This record gives sequence, structure tokens and C-alpha cells, in this order.
Amino acid sequence: MHFRGEARFRLFLGATRSLAEEDALALTQAALEISRAHESKNEKRLAAALDRNMQLWVGIRTMVAVSDNPLPMPIKDNLIRLASFVAQKTFEMQNGSSIKTIEALVNTNLQIAEGLLEKRGA
Repeated sequence: MHFRGEARFRLFLGATRSLAEEDALALTQAALEISRAHESKNEKRLAAALDRNMQLWVGIRTMVAVSDNPLPMPIKDNLIRLASFVAQKTFEMQNGSSIKTIEALVNTNLQIAEGLLEKRGA
């Protein structure tokens, strides 16, 4: 995935452990960035964090939607639904931030990051 550059997300695509860890780190960093921006009450910083998180989730959705992606269909479907959820919550932020929306976005990222690490650790 390489959050700082390419928009690809190597989610469960036979990636080595270090790539799964990189993907988990990118999700965790995005979650922390959103949380810290919200706590700072800096709207520009929050908007930038939300934009980067959205880019990350667009990458996830794009990679799992590819026809030759080896993920089982239930996992693909769940990740596509989560990407839509993130988009919906992000757009809700246009009307002002709410702690529930921030928590939903942060928790989504952290749970997927945890799942990546557990899958690779098994």
C-alpha cells in the first residue's frame, strides 16, 4: 500500500509479513492522524487527515474489486462495505465533526489493522 506514495493496497494478496505490517501501519497512522487532528480542533488538519484516509480506503476498495484478487468473496464484500461506510462517514463530516463519527472512522482503521496483523501472525 505504501501510504506515502502509491495508491495500491496489498491487502492479503500473498504479501510478506512486512508488507502486511506496512499496511497495518498505514491504517493505524491514518487513524491517529484523524484523532489528533480532531483533538487539536484544527479544521484544516482534520480535513487533510480525512482526505488521506479516504484515499487509503479508495485504494482498498479498488484492490479488492479487481477480478483476479484472490480474497474470498465474503472478505471482498466486507471490505467494499467498509470502504463505503468510511466514505459515508467522511462526507458526514462536511456538516461538522462529531466524536461518534471520528470514533467510527478511527475504530474501523484500527480493527482492520489488527486483523491484518493477526492474519499474518497466524
